[in-house]
Amino acid sequence: MDKNDKLSTIRHSMSHVMAAAVLEMFPDAQIAIGPAIENGFYYDFDLPRPLTDKDFPEIEERMRRIIKENLPITKKVVSRKEAAEVFKNQIYKLELLEAIPENEEVSFYTVGGFTDLCRGPHVASTKELNADSFALLSIAGAYWRGNEKNKMLTRLYATAWTNPKDLRLYLERRAEIEKRDHRKLGKELDLFSIHEEAGPGLVYWHPMGARIRNQIETFWRKEHYKNGYELLYTPHVGKSWLWETSGHLGFYKESMYSPIEMDKADYYVKPMNCPFAIMVYSSSKHSYKDLPFRWAELGTVYRYEKAGSLHGLMRVRGFTQDDAHLFCTPEQMDDEIKEVLRFSIYMLKQFGFTEFKAYLSTKPEKSVGDEKLWRDAEASLKKAIENEHLPFDIDEGGGAFYGPKIDIKVKDATDREWQLSTIQFDFNMPERFGLTFVDADGKEKRPLMIHRALLGSIERFFGVLIEHYAGAFPPWLAPEQVKVVPVAEKFNDYAKKVVAELKANDIRASYDLRDDRMNAKIRDAQTLKIPYTLVVGEREEESGSVSVRYFGNKEMKNGVPLKDFIAEVNEKVEKRESL
Repeated sequence: MDKNDKLSTIRHSMSHVMAAAVLEMFPDAQIAIGPAIENGFYYDFDLPRPLTDKDFPEIEERMRRIIKENLPITKKVVSRKEAAEVFKNQIYKLELLEAIPENEEVSFYTVGGFTDLCRGPHVASTKELNADSFALLSIAGAYWRGNEKNKMLTRLYATAWTNPKDLRLYLERRAEIEKRDHRKLGKELDLFSIHEEAGPGLVYWHPMGARIRNQIETFWRKEHYKNGYELLYTPHVGKSWLWETSGHLGFYKESMYSPIEMDKADYYVKPMNCPFAIMVYSSSKHSYKDLPFRWAELGTVYRYEKAGSLHGLMRVRGFTQDDAHLFCTPEQMDDEIKEVLRFSIYMLKQFGFTEFKAYLSTKPEKSVGDEKLWRDAEASLKKAIENEHLPFDIDEGGGAFYGPKIDIKVKDATDREWQLSTIQFDFNMPERFGLTFVDADGKEKRPLMIHRALLGSIERFFGVLIEHYAGAFPPWLAPEQVKVVPVAEKFNDYAKKVVAELKANDIRASYDLRDDRMNAKIRDAQTLKIPYTLVVGEREEESGSVSVRYFGNKEMKNGVPLKDFIAEVNEKVEKRESL
């Protein structure tokens, strides 16, 4: 058993210990499921009263007592009838029992007086668990079986490790991640909001968040044009015919919003942009000499995500996908894949990411498309990864039925992995829509279609950036780059003059003329994580200079000529560097 398997087994066993402790407190509670997850475990309960974090010390103390009793954790294979009798008062366990296939064994695991319906595995005894290496973390609501039509249960999250040191390091890292939570920082920095009463999962960009989005999108457009792309703008809705032809109504309908009836026809808001790029392609005939086409679009799409899965900017119902769709000949495939991967890595680096890993997903059992085409496409993706010298894993059989793909994950400042870019072959849609080009031999042939999402979506990418930078964006992205603070009211006019000069040089700046102490104004600028705070007084006005305080640094750089400061900021912006 490797280290990860051992930890997973420990955590699964700890979830049973936690359930036993909770049932001691609430003997009539209904219990649901309690799996091990990344960095910990949870258990879902239907309780007579809500849990709060004030209950944590008692639950943890009961868990420690159970662990220290060195109780065996034993497995017993039972008949379905026996299982039903044991859990006759546990409605969720009975439902889980019914879902077990007839050809699978039914097993119990027992620790002390607690028995659970479970496949395992578990440690042999609670003496293999460390009473000083676990902690309860949080409480959340969770719909039974993830279905919002079912009852909301109480989900109790916890973590467990093999020793107290690892627990301490994890809790410290977790505290740092919590400080960086994009939902918390989004509110503190006035970047965005989500209003449940107006529509869950729909993002409202506030002025400061919109400034950052504008910087991201402006840079995105500029770089796409520089790298041989053209931009598309396509509708937000399409007739049902479009989605029937693309296959979305057959395979994706549950995630699409209900149709809108217009002109005696059903229209659907788009969950994806790809059929619209196909319509652009099909609007005229094409020769092999025209290809490749590289068409990019910041297209807003809408998907019905379950309410329980929504999470700030990371999981929403309306988002703008930075899509691109490439159409090329088979002969152009290698060069196009190589270039699109290079471009993806280049773009991600500009936003401050330096560690990448690729995941190559290959042909599944059920698929469409020519066997040779699959082999060639997989080889092309692998060659591109190797050309970029990226570490990668191969997910054998993990590709979509319509083509293989590369997913690119980045590591952020807290060492978390985020899946951002995807490069996906599609052998299905060109066939469904009958796309063709005229080849050099005069015959009509099918073009290859490649989907590419670079940032994933603007909303989710923004959330990742907030957490990566802890809200302290580099100058090129910062919504406000400079705050000018006069030392007294009589220097307000000079503060205004400085701001006017900064704005004339495309620097996002404002002044703070409030009737408040200078130190309070500087502190407020630091709280808003503005990269540069300029303090101006008599000496600065006489010399045409500014005194500079950099975010995160308490030292002041005095007497900097204004023109030199402007050159410094513009250089940082041009190079997209952090302070």
